[in-house]
Amino acid sequence: MTDGYDRIRVLWPDHLGIARGKYLPARLAHKGTSHCAAVFSLSYDRSMVPAPGAFLLDGMPDVESNFDPESVKPGWEDDRTGVAVGSLSMHGQPYPYSARYALQQAIADWGALGLRPKVGIELEAYVLEPNGDGGWQRWQTPRAFVYGTGLAADPVGVIDDIMRTAEASQFKVESINAEFDEAQFELTLEYDDALAAADDAFLFRVLAREVALSHGLDLTFLGKPFAELSGSGVHVNFSFVDASGNNALADPSASHGLSAAALSCVAGLIDHHQGMAALCAPTVNAYRRLQPGQINGYWANWGLEHRSAANRIPSARGAGTRIENRMADGAANLHLAVATVLQAARLGYVGQLAAPDPLTVDGLEETNTDVCVAADLGAALEHLKADEALRHAVGLEVTDNFMAVKDAEWERYLTAVGTHEIGPQASDWEIENYLMYH
Repeated sequence: MTDGYDRIRVLWPDHLGIARGKYLPARLAHKGTSHCAAVFSLSYDRSMVPAPGAFLLDGMPDVESNFDPESVKPGWEDDRTGVAVGSLSMHGQPYPYSARYALQQAIADWGALGLRPKVGIELEAYVLEPNGDGGWQRWQTPRAFVYGTGLAADPVGVIDDIMRTAEASQFKVESINAEFDEAQFELTLEYDDALAAADDAFLFRVLAREVALSHGLDLTFLGKPFAELSGSGVHVNFSFVDASGNNALADPSASHGLSAAALSCVAGLIDHHQGMAALCAPTVNAYRRLQPGQINGYWANWGLEHRSAANRIPSARGAGTRIENRMADGAANLHLAVATVLQAARLGYVGQLAAPDPLTVDGLEETNTDVCVAADLGAALEHLKADEALRHAVGLEVTDNFMAVKDAEWERYLTAVGTHEIGPQASDWEIENYLMYH
């Protein structure tokens, strides 16, 4: 509710996953607000692409942003600011170029099959500190270690502050801990209905970065900012509740306790693995992380409790049965990434696709498939263009807008760097274009 606040900060995810929005006086917030649709033409450097849905050459009309008053959370800036995620519309109709709308459609598509998607999102990020030259470098915490907590990993309490601020703002934090490399952390939110989970993860990323900035630090969710260190991913965990309240992925009588629905979902994710990549890993930098032998979503496979598989089935069974897709990174538009995962799984489900055998070898030096993500963003976009079934499922409007903006982004990168080869070291172009936003 808006009661008790003097302003509402209404944010929404644009095509790049950036949190756009406005502050509205609480007395007027129920009216919503407008934004120029040409925002959907913008690239990171503010260059504009006449992409579908941006109406750049058609007068640049408005889109409207409105929010559910019941969804307002206490803001983290002060106790007088509420925060909410806005839904976009144009001329009284949902704006189909919106990633949040694409996720709502994915939820509705599963609902038509009698199933309600549940989602849990795991985020990974590095803490950054000023480098003394106007830029940023990795935070120096030499006592940090994997699964570290306390002062060794967080000597100034920035992660403590993020966690407590998130809880005060009614985010359902499941756990936070130091990840593999120094200054890297994993931040996991609780399982929830799919839209609520994506909304919360979207806002939580904003909260985490703003709390860090208040300490003179920053967070980056970029997939591979440091060549010599581990990448940072986003793991999308999902399952479905049927009309009886049961987990549709579970079948205690079946092999591995997995239902036929679970295996068909896995098959869909594998079948559309290459087409999914651009939507889940949408930057040049993402393909420095998506490499073989890096414990991520590189190979089109699945495994039982196997972290080297792109699609992992954790050990929980019964009500806790879930599929974990490990392809995305933190530069992804979270609503679009979740929509993509759910739609790829749905295509496998409705097509009754058969899953291949699970990964049983190490997955680092040996694997069970030769199908993998593209070598770079340009090739990933070509895979997406070729996967018409996935594009129709996610939404032609949102994917057409995405591809137009990302094609231009890829061309600017090639012009600046002069080669399409993706080495281990992030280029200056990537740091300049991505780091401030992700």
